[in-house]
Formats: sequence, C-alpha cells, structure tokens
Amino acid sequence: MKYQTELKDDVLFIRLEGDLIAGPDTQKLMAVAEEHVESKVMLCAVDLSNVRFMDSSGMGVLVSLLTKFRNRGGELVLIKPSDHIRKLLIVTKLNAIFTIAENDNFAAQFLKESIY
Repeated sequence: MKYQTELKDDVLFIRLEGDLIAGPDTQKLMAVAEEHVESKVMLCAVDLSNVRFMDSSGMGVLVSLLTKFRNRGGELVLIKPSDHIRKLLIVTKLNAIFTIAENDNFAAQFLKESIY
C-alpha cells in the first residue's frame, strides 16, 4: 500500500493506493495520523478510490483512524470507495459508522459542518 497525506483547510486528506492490509506502511500511516491529531487536526478524509483490496486488518486501520479522530472531538469520512470496498463496508456493517463522500469537496463540507 502507498499513501500520501495533505493538510488542506484544516482537513487531513489521506490518499491510499493499492491493497489496504497490515504491514509497515499501515503502521507508518497510523503514526502520521497520530502526529496530526496531537497537533490539533480534528478532521480527516480518507480517499479509498485507488484501493483494490482490503482485508480485516485494513478495516481495523479505518476503524482505528475513525476512533482516533472521534476521541478528540473530530470526525473522519471516506472518499469514493471502489465498488468492492463499498460491498465490504456493507457486508461488515461498517457503512453504518462511516460517512462516505463522493469527492474532496463534499468530504470537506461534511467535515466542517460536523464540528460546528
């Protein structure tokens, strides 16, 4: 898995690519997210549009990220998961706890409205 992060208008955008499975990259990603949370970033949008595969540990990463931001009074949304990832979210009922946005603008708008 590859990832890129970008802080734009107080929203941390995390762009994932490849397979979302456990490994050193996911550990680095969690550390980067923790650094942002510690520096008072409360809003996060995770772009899943280029994720091909996700296993249970990948789902755990998403839940951990969501928990990390919500525990600090923030929020996290998922951006444009592929059909395969959407089906996984539905089957595991995680679609009930995650908000899904179709693009960066909708994600940022939802996040900003969620804390005001």
